[in-house]
Order: sequence, then structure tokens, then C-alpha cells
Amino acid sequence: MSEINRKAAIEAILFASGASVEASRLAQALEISEKQAISLADELMGEYQAAERGITIIKLDTAYQMVSVKEYAPQIRVVMDLRRNTPLSQAALEVLAVVAYNQPVTKAFVEQVRGVDCSGVIGSLTTKGLIEEKGRLELPGRPLLYGTTENFLRCFNLESLDDLPPLPEEEPKEDGGQQESEAPQETSE
Repeated sequence: MSEINRKAAIEAILFASGASVEASRLAQALEISEKQAISLADELMGEYQAAERGITIIKLDTAYQMVSVKEYAPQIRVVMDLRRNTPLSQAALEVLAVVAYNQPVTKAFVEQVRGVDCSGVIGSLTTKGLIEEKGRLELPGRPLLYGTTENFLRCFNLESLDDLPPLPEEEPKEDGGQQESEAPQETSE
């Protein structure tokens, strides 16, 4: 199979799938190495971006997906009769940030960081497909662990969690006490 045919096959697989497809699965289907599959998928992704089409290919961690270009979202909504998603609340964004930067995390950890009950927000983010259950912690009560999803990467236009912006450095706190450089002097009486 030629390189052109392999790229066409990747295009067909991504189109037919409708969801993201791991590079390892593409390699398996084309009977090539994963490195070759990644290279071909990246080339195809570049071709779509250069052609300024209505669809493109995005990379989500180690997977690829064919998606519509966001500039055409209003027209797509009209045709598909989709209602506009409501923006996330400040509380939802805070919970999402805690989960994204510290995953996998328990609900108790998120509540400890935020200082308030997060049950409703975690339920809402799970329903929206931005976070999901990632297992259970081996502690009494076996609390659920939560982490972000591919949908989170897609919605925030991230290729992987490594693309999250760095957290701000914590500034050192000023010492309000006495400087240790001066030791108390002893007096002899």
C-alpha cells in the first residue's frame, strides 16, 4: 500500500469512526508501526489545516479525530437544530481545574481544596462528559477517583494534559518574626 493510500485509509477510518482513534489502532489496521501511523496522521492533519476546509483532524493525546472547524459552528447548529451550550459556572471551572491538575482525585480532595461541597458540580461535569470516574481508592469506603476525559481535551483545545498552562508559582511569605541572624546575647551578672 502506498503512502497516499495509507493516508486515505486513515482519513476513511477517522471519518467512519466519528470518535477518536488511538494511533496504535490505526497502525494495527494499516499493518504498519505506530510511529509510521503517527507520522502519516500528522501529515494528514497538516494537509487539512493548510487546505482551509470545513473539517479538520485534531490530536487528543495519542489519538486522532476528524471534527468540524469551529468557525462553522453557527451554521452547523442551525442545520442540526442544536442549542448553544451554556457556559461553565465559576464553581465548575474551579472544580475542573482541581481535577485536571491533580488527577486522579477524590470528591473529598476537591472539597478540601475548594472548602465547599462539590457533589452537584462533580455530577454536572460528569454529565457533560468533562470528567469521569477513573476507579476507586483503596481506603475505607473506597471513594471514587475522578479524572478528565478526551472531551475535556477537545473542549479546551488541548492535545494532552501536558498542554495545560503552568500553575503560578507561590510567592514566599514574609516572616513577621525576628530575624534569626541576631542571636540573643547572654548577660553575666
